[in-house]
Amino acid sequence: MQEIIHFILEVDKLKNVSRKVRPVGLDRYENSAEHSWQLGLFATSLALHAEPNTDINHVIRMLLVHDIGEIDTGDTFVFVQSEWDERKAAELIAVKRIFGLLPQNQAAAFLELWEEFELSQTPEARFANSVDRAMPVLLNLANNGGSWLENGVSYERVVGRVGPQINEGCPALWDYIEEQLKDAHRNGWFGIPIS
Repeated sequence: MQEIIHFILEVDKLKNVSRKVRPVGLDRYENSAEHSWQLGLFATSLALHAEPNTDINHVIRMLLVHDIGEIDTGDTFVFVQSEWDERKAAELIAVKRIFGLLPQNQAAAFLELWEEFELSQTPEARFANSVDRAMPVLLNLANNGGSWLENGVSYERVVGRVGPQINEGCPALWDYIEEQLKDAHRNGWFGIPIS
């Protein structure tokens, strides 16, 4: 029991990890714990659009652990274009430390979920990744460009960064988002890249 309590109090630190996207209508940035909770609910809501026989409970478990490493590494703005390999290597070290607080069998199961999400090869992982990529887009759309304008993120960068993963895991969601992004582009909700 003590190991589980130690772990759950350690992951409470995820509430202190700020992301670069604001919740709808708020001036503050969301935190990674809020993001993970919202993704679980989003995946549940989108279940009818997942590939047939996708285990949504498995998807939710993946989404609950996918950003745990950010406790040690901090969040990486989804629209950055470089140093992803270094960031993921650091996150792997972090999740091994954090999951290592649990009894060995639970630690191994959580690490397996994290790695499955990162590899994005199963229907569940592809669906989880599509939901993860879509949420910052939806928040920025709801905030009239939000962090795209603040950080000089172009329409082309957004489409290139999230389009393939969303489309692979949930084509119906990409069909919807693609049209919304085109409207946002016409409305001037994207930034001019900063040199």
